[in-house]
Amino acid sequence: MRPLDPRLLRYAEATRGFLIACVVIGSAVAGLVVIQAFALADIITGAFQEGLGLAQLQPVLVLLAAVIVARAGLLYLAEVVAHRAGAKAKNQLRQGLLAHTLDLGPGWLAGRGSGELATLATRGIDGLDAYFARYLPMLVLAVTVPIIGGVAILSQDLLSALIVALTLPLIPVFMILVGRFTQSRVDRQWRTLGVLSGHFLDVVAGLPTLAIFGRAKAQAASIRRIGDQYRLATMKVLRVSFLSSLVLELLATLSVAMIAVGIGLRLVGGGGFTLRAGLVVLILAPEVYLPLRMVGANFHAAAEGLGAAERVLDILETPAPARGSRTDVPDPARSPLVVEDLSVVYPDRPVPALAGVSLEIRPGVITAITGPSGCGKSTLLGVLMGFVAPTAGGILIAGEDLAEFDLDAWRGVVGYVPQVPKLLTRSLRENVALGRPDATDEQILAALAAAGADGLAASLPAGLDNVVGEAGRGLSAGQTRRVALARALLRDCPLLLLDEPTAALDAATEAAALANLVADPKPRTVVVVAHRPALLEIADVVIVLPEPASESAPEAASESGVDQAPGPAVEAAPEPASEPGPGGGSSAVRA
Repeated sequence: MRPLDPRLLRYAEATRGFLIACVVIGSAVAGLVVIQAFALADIITGAFQEGLGLAQLQPVLVLLAAVIVARAGLLYLAEVVAHRAGAKAKNQLRQGLLAHTLDLGPGWLAGRGSGELATLATRGIDGLDAYFARYLPMLVLAVTVPIIGGVAILSQDLLSALIVALTLPLIPVFMILVGRFTQSRVDRQWRTLGVLSGHFLDVVAGLPTLAIFGRAKAQAASIRRIGDQYRLATMKVLRVSFLSSLVLELLATLSVAMIAVGIGLRLVGGGGFTLRAGLVVLILAPEVYLPLRMVGANFHAAAEGLGAAERVLDILETPAPARGSRTDVPDPARSPLVVEDLSVVYPDRPVPALAGVSLEIRPGVITAITGPSGCGKSTLLGVLMGFVAPTAGGILIAGEDLAEFDLDAWRGVVGYVPQVPKLLTRSLRENVALGRPDATDEQILAALAAAGADGLAASLPAGLDNVVGEAGRGLSAGQTRRVALARALLRDCPLLLLDEPTAALDAATEAAALANLVADPKPRTVVVVAHRPALLEIADVVIVLPEPASESAPEAASESGVDQAPGPAVEAAPEPASEPGPGGGSSAVRA
């Protein structure tokens, strides 16, 4: 963990201004420390060596009082600036983390775990308070005070300046050694907390099921065990922190003692060394070592925040799928989507999810994507949504590469229902209107009715104001899917991507929802991932993706043409047909 990660200046712009303010305030504090040392030396030597009275020392006493007040004011200003800059920097990191996570897409998030990400975005970034309020200001003082104080000591005594120059670098060396020793323990602490948060989130989500099967107590014991591991990891970090503070305090104390002994011997032995010079050096020496000692102590207080910030910055450095710049997106309801030799390989899988797939999605019709499990149906929708970056090939809309268009502009014309819909802990109204916040209650109820959930609002105690729990708690799986479908329909987009939208619905509800979808008079292109016969029956075109590739048959991965069909005839067509068949589809295979 570096004392100041340069990436923090790039992703949290408030850090730049704060660092400049710290340098200015730190330089002013260092100058006041030197002035204070000379003022105290003049007062002591004037009173005890020259016998000056209070009236004669009054100007120096006033100067000393002004310096003390100025130092207090600067320290207060530093606190205010630190807290404000820390709040702004944390806000910028949180916004950047959430925005970049959206750019990376759900595929990346599935590999990280929402529990770990939530911990980083909340407690992890909050741990930077100590970094901005204590560590970073002291880090600047550790540079300015030793330089300015060391020059002042050199002007009074060469031997003391040499001792400072030789012993002062030892403190950063020990800090680096202790910091490396601490890093592994902080990393282990965060790994344990990440496991605990993810496991706790899964247990809470599945608590009703666990209680039904009598496994709730076993999971409670598991959480208790992981919590004990986190407690032990935290105590190990604290133990190292206390031991490192002892090492730094001992080193600084011995260094000051060496300077004091040398000054005392020379004052007793004479030789022209003055009491005033000795006092200036003795007063400045502890002040020179103090910032470095405080840096070491505050480093461990900020270690948790630094460890979390490093992980946040690593996420922000993760490259997201390329985004185009064009906003003039062609209308998907009137423009064909052509998939050309599309291949997708996930880093954690030995075989491609899609390998050389080519197909055409005709505008204004319902196209069903079917095939065996694992053949890449959801991956194809992920590529269409911009969640998954293709390894090879691409998608054309109206003859132009989809990658050239801005993702936000493209997603603005796409309604999407994922395989596992997500609902927020908000009212039913807010969940349905998530993509269209200005929708009226009449429009929301109409969308629910079109999704086959016309009686859902009336069945809930508070109607549209009824709060839905996270992951659809309080609703059945079928109701959750209908809410997600209503959300997509409410946006009234010319392109709908539906991933098994009726998987948890009974036959009557499914028939009502599909009838509304077919009867929609507005021109719209619908792409639906389907296994159930009812979905296949309403489709104008059915596209069958081939069997998923396997490690034992890599040659199958290279031959992944698709089959399409408008009717019951079975005709292999690995490439999209150039002429439309009956029913608005292209000649291919009907599942």
